[in-house]
Amino acid sequence: MATTRGVEVKARVPAGLEEILSADALNLVAALHREFDPTRRALLARRAERQARLDAGERPGFLEETREIRERGDWKVAPVAPDLRDRRVEITGPAERKMMINALNSGARVFMADFEDSNSPTWENLVQGQRNAIDAIERTITFETPERTYRLNEEIATLLIRPRGWHLPERHLEVDGEPISGSLFDFGLFMFQNARRLLQKGSGPYFYLPKLESHLEARLWNDVFKFTQDALGLPQGSIRATVLIETILAAFEMEEILYELREHSSGLNAGRWDYIFSLIKKFRNHSDMVLPDRAQVTMTVPFMRAYTELLVRTCHRREAHAMGGMAAFIPSRKDPEVNKVALTKVREDKVREANDGFDGTWVAHPDLVPVATEVFDSVLGERPNQVERQREDVSVEPDQLLDFRVPGGTVTEAGLRNNVSVALQYLASWLDGNGAVAIFNLMEDAATAEISRSQVWQWQRNGVRLAEGPPVTADLVREIEDEELEKIKESLGDAYGRYRWDEARRLFETVALADRFDEFLTLPAYQKLD
Repeated sequence: MATTRGVEVKARVPAGLEEILSADALNLVAALHREFDPTRRALLARRAERQARLDAGERPGFLEETREIRERGDWKVAPVAPDLRDRRVEITGPAERKMMINALNSGARVFMADFEDSNSPTWENLVQGQRNAIDAIERTITFETPERTYRLNEEIATLLIRPRGWHLPERHLEVDGEPISGSLFDFGLFMFQNARRLLQKGSGPYFYLPKLESHLEARLWNDVFKFTQDALGLPQGSIRATVLIETILAAFEMEEILYELREHSSGLNAGRWDYIFSLIKKFRNHSDMVLPDRAQVTMTVPFMRAYTELLVRTCHRREAHAMGGMAAFIPSRKDPEVNKVALTKVREDKVREANDGFDGTWVAHPDLVPVATEVFDSVLGERPNQVERQREDVSVEPDQLLDFRVPGGTVTEAGLRNNVSVALQYLASWLDGNGAVAIFNLMEDAATAEISRSQVWQWQRNGVRLAEGPPVTADLVREIEDEELEKIKESLGDAYGRYRWDEARRLFETVALADRFDEFLTLPAYQKLD
């Protein structure tokens, strides 16, 4: 790899980051694009075809053509990597310098540096994030403020990377005149810069894979892994990947996803927020499958219990890790009563996961690491995980995953207002370059913003009435927008002017009120980023 034939960087490379986009690095990324982009595009077209069938009334189920894979008992995933044996608490966040240091120092066993849902994919964020990952692996990462210097502790979390999903492009890099896949850009640059470096340090290149909708999409990742390991002269199986089961269609193909990635698999994760978004998105035109207020769709409702228990059973049968979902609460420094109530809920959530057999869980803030660790310590003790718990008592039928009834569930004005306010605040922050935002004491990212806007679309589209009486209409939503923006303006004061509220509002109305449903809000939003 000595030239960059057919590769064009469409943006200025930030000063000091030129080595991230070296000729050899770009040639690897270009090779990935040329080899795999046709398959990626075909799989995205397959998603659209499947959506048309769902709109026409098709109901998903376990695949007949892969029954043999599910019924065979003679295969397991690859042996666990030594520094991934104990994942009892994982913390996530964008690959921003200060956040990375705090997360790596948090006491969590694993830190997932995120180039996806908690990252606003500005060119600066993406390239600087790659630099930050290198510095974290080399333990040279620091961050200076007038008050203190942030640096790594002696003991830090194991690093994982989440690249963007298959649907997202990277328009700042073109190969043969076409924008490259964001997934291949994030993955390829990280592998080129860090794979050998990590292996030499006794670790490895570890990933979380988001937004998969089928085992064929997992097969594509596995092919990418094999190709990249060969291209870099690495042993096959060096890469390890955990797949987020965060779409309803993937929930029907968990076993097949593990099978496709079995040489590289570290397990599955219950990506609860995107999963809820997927339920709304995939069945958005079905009036009998409308979900109530987001806050009422808890992990204890029957269809969410079926999904998580099936995930544990599936993983442990194949000796893979089953990772629990995100605790998104952000502790308040001003309101101890809010903290007390929220921490009780976090603890209950983690107790449920640990008792159900999960091997670990996610948190969004360092202050939640001790709570989650205490819960999993009480169940695991000295064991690194509980893969031996087979959960043979679990049996899940398709109808259990598709019965979206929430006992006592309602659509309320408060729920509608929350959705509107969260979506507007998140989009304004995202356009400003920040993809992880504390709103109402919760860490909001693209997944939770997707729930907010897609619920508004679904409620309005299906003529849902609020518990208070009036139907959800575009006019009502716009009226609430006016009122919520006034509240935000009053709360922020002078800081209100730094954000692009008019653009955020237009974008929200595009993805929440238009006749056509945008599959991901980040696709139209991306066109407005630098």
